[in-house]
This record gives sequence, structure tokens and C-alpha cells, in this order.
Amino acid sequence: MSAFRGSGLTRRTLAVIAIEHLLILLSVGVGMAVRFGVDTVDIWLDLPLLWRAGLIAIVLQLCLHYSDLYDLRRVSDKRTVVVGLLQAIGAASLLLAFLYYWVPELVIGRGVFMVASAVIVLVVSGWRMAFDWLSERIRPHERLLIVGTSGAAVDLARELYDRWNELGVELVGFVDTDPARVGMSLINPGVIGTVHDIPTIVRERNVDRVVVSLADARGKLSMDELLRMKLNDGVRFDHLASVYESHTGKIAVENLRPSWLIFSEGFVKSRSQQAAKRTLDVLIATVGLTVLAPVAGLVTLAIRFTSPGPAVYRQQRVGKDGAIFTIFKFRSMRSDAEAGTGAVWSRQGDPRVTPVGRFLRRTRLDEIPQLWNVMRGDMSFVGPRPERPEFVSKLIEQIPFYGQRHVVRPGLTGWAQVRHEYGSTVEDALQKLQYELFYIKNMSLSFDLFIVLETVKTVLVRRGS
Repeated sequence: MSAFRGSGLTRRTLAVIAIEHLLILLSVGVGMAVRFGVDTVDIWLDLPLLWRAGLIAIVLQLCLHYSDLYDLRRVSDKRTVVVGLLQAIGAASLLLAFLYYWVPELVIGRGVFMVASAVIVLVVSGWRMAFDWLSERIRPHERLLIVGTSGAAVDLARELYDRWNELGVELVGFVDTDPARVGMSLINPGVIGTVHDIPTIVRERNVDRVVVSLADARGKLSMDELLRMKLNDGVRFDHLASVYESHTGKIAVENLRPSWLIFSEGFVKSRSQQAAKRTLDVLIATVGLTVLAPVAGLVTLAIRFTSPGPAVYRQQRVGKDGAIFTIFKFRSMRSDAEAGTGAVWSRQGDPRVTPVGRFLRRTRLDEIPQLWNVMRGDMSFVGPRPERPEFVSKLIEQIPFYGQRHVVRPGLTGWAQVRHEYGSTVEDALQKLQYELFYIKNMSLSFDLFIVLETVKTVLVRRGS
């Protein structure tokens, strides 16, 4: 569950999804009752009808997901909800029409979806307004106090502030080892006391958990004093790295020690899990190469006719356990792109990218040949993106724990790709590493499936290309 909590699927988000599923089912039932005069009780007793109504709910909720209506951080006003809901209903009607054309047995009844859609707009919009109203009035289920003011501590505070509606976690404030910092404004609220004030703050402000930033604790914080607070005053402490991970979907490298990696849960890859992941990789690669063969042929022709050079290029990348392998991609740049510069990062608006290449990058069609890498076992379908050896050697020197991303096969898509915008700096590599370590720690087939769904969403809305 920790992986999905970090991915944004919090208890509140799951509650919204579950309740809306029931509301959509009820709306379909109302549509049938209005359209055909069927008793709604009979609908719930008819399993074939219930299954078809469930299909409508699932398709519509997938469209709601792709409209970002289940990202509670982005849904900020009623107009956004209504517009997104109408767009999702339009997309769902097209998908259902396609399904009904090929499988007529799935049709629940002519005109039912149209009537149900009107009910869904009213009911779901009303439910979202009620949810926002309740979120503002229900006491947060957890109140946190952060010890330290490091970059990771401020990032966590910002995440809690931005996602208060979704997480139900309230930041009480910061405490610091330096009395001169008291009153300093970071994120509202700011530094409200020193370490010695922790017991008083916990009692007076009903703090549920005190989060300690190890980056600030080293050489400044007395562990004996924290232990006394825990034993004598009942204060509950936790590592910032653990809390940061559960709320942001990444691991704070600057607060990381090897001991945390060793003793924390996760980072376990059983043989059965690896075998299942490899089987799924081969299956996806086989189906993908077969289905996309005509598309690959058209892409090849487009590249060859619009710019000189080969359609597919080969490049050295670092794979599992640091092994070097050759990656295959459709060429999206000029064939002489690095003739005068050597290995350099690509960047947004890179002038070396050809017009056809720009389209291939936006649609991710340039990555089709990597399915052959997946088939060969160089890569997995989901995993950290493989980097070039020239960059890896430098990043290992500059970023702690960077080499740990190579304990698994690199992937065609990954958690960092769906959570972080395209980047070409050391800072971007650091941010992506934090997501990649989170993925490696929580790796599972269900998490892979979630990343695949998010990748489809990323391609459809053309993010990070």
C-alpha cells in the first residue's frame, strides 16, 4: 500500500473513487428506470445488467482519471470539475460506442447512457462539492511537527500544504536547534520553537507525530534528549525519509543513510516476482512488436524521406549491475547531432531534433525499437530509464546512491518518467533518482501496471516530451 500512497492513491482518493463508482452505478440504474420503466431493485438482482453497468462505470472512471479529476491537487474549483466531467463523459461515450460496435452483447439499452450522463453530471458534481465542504470541516487525521529546516523538510512541508485536502495531514510548524531561527517564515506556519520546546508544543497543539530530518540532526541534535521525550513524554518520532517517501512518492536522498536502506521495508525482489515480471515483459514485447510493426514501417519511411541517415540508431547505455548494452531507438535528431560536441544531454526545444523526430518524441513512437531490448532481456518494460555511460560516471560522483538505480533492469517507461517533467541537468537527475529509488523499494506487478496506465496518460496529454 505504501507505493500507492506515495503515488497519490491516498485513503481519501480511494474513498472518492469508490463512492463515485457507486454513484455512477446508481445513475445508470436511474437511466434504465427512466428509459424502460425498470424497477431499480430488479437491476441490482440481474447480474448481467449489473456487470454491464459496472463496465460503464469503469470506462467513465478511467476517463475521469485521464482528465485529472482524481488528482485532488488539481481539482480546485467547481468549473474544473464540471468541465472535466463533461469531457470524460464525451470520451467515455466514444469508447463505449467502439466496444458496443464490436461486442453488441455489452449494450445495456439504447438511450440509457444519455439519460444516465445527465444524472451523473448532477450527482458527481454535487458529491464533489460535498467532499470539499467536508474536507474543510473535518479535523485532519494527523498533525505533524517537523524538526529541521533542510531542503527535504521544506519540500515535505510544501507537499503537505498543497495536498492538505487529499492527505488530511496538517503541518503544525517547524522546530530548529538554533534559537535564532524561531519566528523565521518558511511555509506557513514557520519555525515555532526549538528542540527543547517539543514536549510543550506536542501537548499544547495536539501533535500526533514529530518528524526528524537527519540532515539537520547530525552533530546538532541530542538523541538522548529525543529518547527521553519519547519515554517520559510519550512523543512519537519518525524519520523524515520515511514520511517524505509515503507522501511524495520519492525518497529524499539528502536525508538518506545506508542503514535506512538496509533496515527499511522493501527492496526485496523474490525469484517468483522476478520471473513473473520477466514473463510479463516478454509478453508485452511480443504483442507490441507484432501490433506496432505496420506503424514502425511507416515511421521508418518518414525518417528516411525527411532526413539523411539511418532510421534506427544504436547507442551505449548502462543496464542492470552496471553492464553496458546497446539500445535501439528511431532516430529523432540529425545524424550528425553530436559530431562537434560529443555526448551532451538533450534539452527542451533542442534544435538538433528533426520535425519528424519532434512528433516521434511527443508520441513516444521513437521508443518502439526498445521493445526488442525488452525481448532480449537488456531492459524491462517498467524500470529506471537507462543512461549513457558518459553521464553515469559523472552522476555517480555528484549524486549519492546514484549507482543503486542499477540493481534492477532499466525500463522503457518508469516512475520518474510519469512523475517528473523532462530534464537535462544534474538537479533533474537527482529528482529522478529519488523517484527511481522509490520504485525499486516498492517494486511489484501491481505498481508496474499503475505506471503503465500513467504512461498512457502521459502520452495522451503529451507531458514531458
